Amino acid sequence: MSIRILIFLSLVLLAGCSALVSQRNATREAEALRNWPPIGQFFDLGDGRRVHAYVTGSGPDLVLIHGASGNLRDFTFDFVDRVKDRYRVIAFDRPGLGYTDRASDAYGGAFNATAESPAEQADMLWAAAQKLGVKRPIVLGHSYGGAVAMAWGLDHPASALVIVSGATMPWPGDLEFSYTLLGSAIGGAVVPPVITAFAGNEQVNAVVADIFAPNPVPAGYAQYVGPRLTLRRASLRANSRQVNNLRPHVVTMSKRYPTITLPVELVHGGADTTVGPDIHSRPLHALLPNSRLTILPGVGHMPHHAQPQAIVDAIDRAAQKAGLL
Repeated sequence: MSIRILIFLSLVLLAGCSALVSQRNATREAEALRNWPPIGQFFDLGDGRRVHAYVTGSGPDLVLIHGASGNLRDFTFDFVDRVKDRYRVIAFDRPGLGYTDRASDAYGGAFNATAESPAEQADMLWAAAQKLGVKRPIVLGHSYGGAVAMAWGLDHPASALVIVSGATMPWPGDLEFSYTLLGSAIGGAVVPPVITAFAGNEQVNAVVADIFAPNPVPAGYAQYVGPRLTLRRASLRANSRQVNNLRPHVVTMSKRYPTITLPVELVHGGADTTVGPDIHSRPLHALLPNSRLTILPGVGHMPHHAQPQAIVDAIDRAAQKAGLL
């Protein structure tokens, strides 16, 4: 089905059932906020914007940056408990997702197809980290968060980087249909209200299962992480438009990657069909002067859940190379 047809059908549905859609949007978004409230603390950046972060543990600073369609609960579900005994862990909600504000009012509005770059997101999270006295953290980024972590390494102090299934390099071809649709000005305006109002649990669980494939979804994960936080209209728009605008930013960033001389650990699932290792981690490894690449056979896009010890080991190696442990 073409984008034009889907947009047309969404417009028809909105026009014919606008009161119902509006009511269901309000109800579902209120339920999302009630069922998955903030679990961390807020940092006011002094310009009206706030960043939501979960902070725990003690030791060298470890920053965790989640991927697309997610929030910091992806890390607090299980992973944080594996490292908080020897690191001060700071898990952020990225701009526009979870409970962190957009990087700028310039990216608001239903018909606005622009979005903050990885560099702008890194700037915002770095500013929040300063509120905690962070100096030179280990920065871990998963998926889209890998691009933000790389931007952090390019523009802000860090001791080491850990990139997990990172979307860090230019890719051939087009994005999948959903991002193209939701990332467009008109599609992003008219389709999210329909998704917010009518997406069922069965559809949500199918999407989560696809992200984890070929590995199973951990028991209780979907109920804990709160996918309906991402299904809020504003978050759907932020997420899809960030992904839809990512490629030109990584094209520019990749030209600077060879200047990153700090330790970089790259971990990627060999069976990842969401962010392919041959397109991203292997070419990135070739550009970095001080990187180590670990490919995990049979692992998909969520290595920190499928083989969390491999990620813990990568963090510890990065910390040792940086002289932190």
